[in-house]
Amino acid sequence: MPVLPGAEPYRHEGGEVGVLLCHGFTGSPQSLRPWAEYLAERGLTVSLPLLPGHGTRWEDMAVTGWEDWYAEVERALQELLARCTTVFVFGLSMGGALTLRLAAKHGDRIAGVVVVNPANKVHGLSAYALPVARHLVRTTKGLTSDIAKPGVEEIGYDRVPLHAAHSVRRFFRLVDKELPQVTQPMVLLHSPQDHVVPPVDSARILGRVSSTDVREILLEQSYHVATLDHDAERIFEESWAFIGRLAPDVEATKGIANGG
Repeated sequence: MPVLPGAEPYRHEGGEVGVLLCHGFTGSPQSLRPWAEYLAERGLTVSLPLLPGHGTRWEDMAVTGWEDWYAEVERALQELLARCTTVFVFGLSMGGALTLRLAAKHGDRIAGVVVVNPANKVHGLSAYALPVARHLVRTTKGLTSDIAKPGVEEIGYDRVPLHAAHSVRRFFRLVDKELPQVTQPMVLLHSPQDHVVPPVDSARILGRVSSTDVREILLEQSYHVATLDHDAERIFEESWAFIGRLAPDVEATKGIANGG
């Protein structure tokens, strides 16, 4: 099945500092493409994979699950670890959960993590009905384009396959148990007005990780897909400063960001 225009994976060969970016559930690399390009312009090696079942049609997602999505970001991480001396992992929404599991599993091989509106739980009474409902109903309404900025659209599915949603629920419960294994420096940015992932998810993540170098940033002007919203530039700049603080190797490229 052909990939939707704009939803293609992105890769940039840069220096010895690498960044893996993980997109969200039913979304695509398009939601993180400006962030990826911002980092690439500053000389970093950047990998933004397309998760299996995403970026085509919802029917393709219906036959995938969290194991497929996690395997793809794990594969991309291994490529970066083989290529770069220092590697960071960033993620949006469910991509934040993927990021946190990679961090829990790989310890100091990952230098730091940045998560934006990270998801930790499927909320509402409907979540408890998923194990049965997925056998009776194929889809529910989509989650994309929760963006405050006028005229900006997220490429994603307008329907959510319930089999995939059930898999997400199981994945979040798994990641929640693994959060104490996360020890890396972390920046967590979240939107008080988020119509997809409530702020309680960010609060729980902050309360359960073992990281001691943690910064929480509120994105007051944005909704869920903050990487395409009013606060996008703030996210990009904060992540770049975070990399610069933790990876001395990147110092030589900082002049690019300042027009040097």
